[in-house]
Amino acid sequence: VWIMATKESPLESHAYIVDIKTANISKITTEPGTHKVALTKDFSLFSDSYSSLKMGHSCSIKNSKGKLVKQLIRDENPLKGYDVPEIEFLTLNASDGTKLYGRLFKPVNFDSTKKYPVIVYVYGGPHAQLVTNSWTGGAGLVMYYLASKGYAVFTLDNRGSANRGFEFESAIFRNCGGVEVEDQMAGVDWLKQHKWVDKDRIGVNGWSYGGFMTMSLMLKNPGVFKAAVAGGPVIDWKYYEIMYGERYMDTPAENPEGYKNSALTNYADKLNGRLLIIQGYKDGIVVPQHCLSFLEAAIKAGKVVDFFVYPNHEHNVRGYDAIHLYKTIVQYFDDHLK
Repeated sequence: VWIMATKESPLESHAYIVDIKTANISKITTEPGTHKVALTKDFSLFSDSYSSLKMGHSCSIKNSKGKLVKQLIRDENPLKGYDVPEIEFLTLNASDGTKLYGRLFKPVNFDSTKKYPVIVYVYGGPHAQLVTNSWTGGAGLVMYYLASKGYAVFTLDNRGSANRGFEFESAIFRNCGGVEVEDQMAGVDWLKQHKWVDKDRIGVNGWSYGGFMTMSLMLKNPGVFKAAVAGGPVIDWKYYEIMYGERYMDTPAENPEGYKNSALTNYADKLNGRLLIIQGYKDGIVVPQHCLSFLEAAIKAGKVVDFFVYPNHEHNVRGYDAIHLYKTIVQYFDDHLK
């Protein structure tokens, strides 16, 4: 049986053959990185497409033993000739000893004697893994752009994220916004140990569950983050779609304490710093009721929140308007973090 697995490292995905009779596992793809394979009907050949920090894109045909038959594409560095940031992987320990994996973009032309602002880019929820040994380390090119403007960009896959097994992902069950925030703050503490990090200029940004995490981090740790941009943020899990929300939180009747602890309206009075909430007006996943409930709580708490709506977009801002979105995010950090 052929399987894809992260047997050696959560950062890499490889193809293996499992002998059902002996349970012996043979690794077929050998190059470091994140692989995707497609087999022929008779299992004699497969296409192997992979990338890593050191390989932009490789695609080849191999036999069932993993031996190269034909190289189709090999592009080691698509960004050759550009000034790009230094990227490094790191490992931290959660409070229970669980190993966590992170990624750091250092500013272009990094100078360890200078002080730099840092943006924590976060998702933190199930079904997603942001840190992988793939081209760009699993990040989008907007991270390169931020690094070119003098920001360090830090990302950590906390407990609750994908590809680490059932127990790791289940750590958030009935308590979204608990261990995830704790793990992300361990990452912030790691950042603060470095002299080149400006502790007074730390920002945070994320979308969807990442928006929920962005606001959770800022509101539950007042004074740590100077500026935050939360896109499509879940504010209260009771408003979220049942098939997802109740899978991880149970029902509000079964888990009233969990819903209370995760509802961000209960922390509006803790806001300390600049916060921009971005919402798609046609969002049917994180409906506008989420952000509107928080805006109302902020008004009652006497807190000022910045708010921007994309009138013609749903949960994600796609297409040409995505350029405007990125400009908005970057400009907000330029205005309030630099």
